[in-house]
Amino acid sequence: MTAKPRIRRTLLSLGVVLTLVAAGATVRAASLWAANAAALANPPASATSIEAALSAEQARSAALQAQLDQLTGASRELNDAFAAANDRLTTDQTTAADLRASLDAAKAKLANLEAQLKASRVSSAGSTTPRTSTSGGSDDAGGVDD
Repeated sequence: MTAKPRIRRTLLSLGVVLTLVAAGATVRAASLWAANAAALANPPASATSIEAALSAEQARSAALQAQLDQLTGASRELNDAFAAANDRLTTDQTTAADLRASLDAAKAKLANLEAQLKASRVSSAGSTTPRTSTSGGSDDAGGVDD
């Protein structure tokens, strides 16, 4: 019976070794397959190309910042112009309102003066006899034209 356990141990050891070799071969085959499947079509960029791209983007960023600063300045100028125009508009509206009030007052005064002139003509025409002039002058008695 001593021979049988020895053969059994040998066969078992041989089976373990064969299993380990098969597992190693499987792992190696899987790694080769994964490496072939993941091969890069385009190689990675070099450090110099990355630095060149970085420099180009930094220059573009600086140019965009300069344009942004110009636009900000132009925007401030437009804001100032709009504020000045708004102030001018407010002043013009106030002046227009004052002129309208002055015009209305002048119209009222003119209407009052015309009414007084008409009343004066009516009263002077009723109290005096009409004069006839041989020189062909005007017929109004005071020289005020209508």
